[in-house]
Amino acid sequence: MMRTMATTTLKDVKDDLPDRMGAMLVKELRQNMRRASFVTPFLLVQLLAIAAMLVEFSGGDHRESLKFVGMLNLQLMAASGPFWACVALICIVIMPLGGLILMGQELEEGNHELLLLTKLSRWKVVRGKFFTLWGLCVLTFISLLPYVIVRYLVGSIEFIREIGCSLTVIGMSGIVCAGTIGASSFRGLGARLAVMVLFVASAAGSCVLPLYAVAQRTDTCGVLYYINAISCVICYCLLGLCMARSRLRLVVHAYEVKPSSMVVGLLIFTPFVTAMTTAMTLGYMGGAGLIGMALVAIYADVTPKAPAWVKPPAPNVPPPAASPPPLLGA
Repeated sequence: MMRTMATTTLKDVKDDLPDRMGAMLVKELRQNMRRASFVTPFLLVQLLAIAAMLVEFSGGDHRESLKFVGMLNLQLMAASGPFWACVALICIVIMPLGGLILMGQELEEGNHELLLLTKLSRWKVVRGKFFTLWGLCVLTFISLLPYVIVRYLVGSIEFIREIGCSLTVIGMSGIVCAGTIGASSFRGLGARLAVMVLFVASAAGSCVLPLYAVAQRTDTCGVLYYINAISCVICYCLLGLCMARSRLRLVVHAYEVKPSSMVVGLLIFTPFVTAMTTAMTLGYMGGAGLIGMALVAIYADVTPKAPAWVKPPAPNVPPPAASPPPLLGA
């Protein structure tokens, strides 16, 4: 019997998620894989993909011919037929918006204080939630790749166009996931929606200009275009996570500016900085301003730590009480 129990335990450990994934990521994966917010859209997107593909095949090819076919091109997604519209609705809108409740669970119940008492840092908490939510979106998209291959083989779909749409779905889902996690750290549904609207408006204003400028300057979606597009994804993923991280700050000193207010201010000023960088680089490298703003967001809320050479203060422990003197007659 003991041997059977040991075998079962070893088998469970072998089939479990590996420890190198991180405690927070494993926790979020176990919770989200069982939720209806993942299972229902996952099944729904399969049905919608089949229906959209049948509509495309029965109605013929009515896709518009575009000159610029690249990543983060919303015009490309809108002109690529009902299949990609269905994929964008599920992977960019429905599934990422489920993240509006993620940080609230930790903050409203005070779980973040217990998490930060462990070896988990604030970055590990928000990264675990982000990679879980984004990973589920990417997993749902990967499950649709057979339909993409069928459309390519049967419908004579352009390969470059399909690659551009695929990268757009992956990149934009990452941006929206980070934004929802950052917005979910605010209290109240109204505040979360307001922050989410600000985040999306800031991302649209900061990404459209450098991508349009570099496409016009190079007359194609080449290497410089994709460098700027990847800069957009990196910048707003970090801005969203920094906003959530700033809300996990346990103590804000009287002489410090509130970190979450600083990140919200960065969302407002990022489009202006990007426009200036685009103009200064003659339209070629507006993404440099985005990377700069991402670095500012990271270092705007740095937890103060003492240097390694500083010794900790001595414990203030009261001395033990002295024993009473012995009685004379004892």
